[in-house]
Amino acid sequence: MIDSKGFRPNVGIILANDAGQLLWARRIGQDAWQFPQGGIQRNESPEAALYRELNEEVGLRPSDVAVLGATRGWLRYRLPPHLIRRRQRPTCIGQKQVWFLLRLLAHEDRVRLDATGQPEFDAWGWVHYWHPLEEVVSFKRDVYLRALEQLAPLLFPEGPPMRPANPGPGRPPVIPQPGQGG
Repeated sequence: MIDSKGFRPNVGIILANDAGQLLWARRIGQDAWQFPQGGIQRNESPEAALYRELNEEVGLRPSDVAVLGATRGWLRYRLPPHLIRRRQRPTCIGQKQVWFLLRLLAHEDRVRLDATGQPEFDAWGWVHYWHPLEEVVSFKRDVYLRALEQLAPLLFPEGPPMRPANPGPGRPPVIPQPGQGG
């Protein structure tokens, strides 16, 4: 489902633990890490897509999480030209997303990356709140920044943790979970 401007509707999922760390997942067979996200199907609300994607990508049910809030309106990003499938009709030039911030209520061992026959991730870990900005693919970085900035007050009412001014070369470590191969 692609809108008249070429954007595919999508939900993004930012899952936090009680320590304010975020679930960060590695795309299967790649050295690419991201938040869980997925398309909104025809006649599906963003909330319904959130729960479907949450279950498909990380094996969690609605009772395993609390929804703390969502971004205001759509946040959009454009795909780089080399990723646009020009022969596809209608042509998708990017995604428009509603981002949800969730708190994990269940024990973290409920997270399952193999909940479906076609998993999207092969490892996950908890990371510092601002860590994803340093690691996400560049064309998604602005959307991640806007989502994290909008949602931070819901997780950190006294103010979010400081963003690293210059994290230096390389990536900050992901905190791997036992048996997840982080």
